[in-house]
Amino acid sequence: MSKLQKWQILNSKMVLDHPWCQVRQDEVKLPSGTIIDDYFLNIRPDIVLVVPITANRELIFVRQYRHGVGNFFLELPAGRFDPTQESAEDAGLRELQEETGYVAKNLTKISILYDNPSKDTNQIHLFLAEDVVKVGEQNLDITEEIEVVFIPVESVLEKIIQGEISVAGTIAALFLGLKLITDK
Repeated sequence: MSKLQKWQILNSKMVLDHPWCQVRQDEVKLPSGTIIDDYFLNIRPDIVLVVPITANRELIFVRQYRHGVGNFFLELPAGRFDPTQESAEDAGLRELQEETGYVAKNLTKISILYDNPSKDTNQIHLFLAEDVVKVGEQNLDITEEIEVVFIPVESVLEKIIQGEISVAGTIAALFLGLKLITDK
């Protein structure tokens, strides 16, 4: 059994509370007894990320602008959700349809990951969406302008190596999702 101990929260206050950004400041006592009075956490919503594959073995990606780094990225369909309002599965199906116009006949949970557990509070729920078919047009949010891109499964690894696919969550989901696909 591990002798590691959790940090003790002595005090906690929300220092930024906006619908799109929440930051909490904790005063914590470390197992060593050291007190840190300004440990900041990003209170973030859970994320769902979908690996959609068509019947002819193409993966569906979305290309969109990401203002944080001021560039365009090739990513898997994804979005935030509130687990008290909808299931991760429902959120995955919703995001896939909203961003691409496609729905999945089969949805399989891959894993739950943490992107930055030292500073962010959220989980990333990964799903494999198989036999996806187009049922309509995109239904995008005001901040979204998304191009739908199809990439053959066999080309994905090379695109990661070349840096064309470079978002960490997308890469993790791809490796885990492609493992499920090849194991079948």
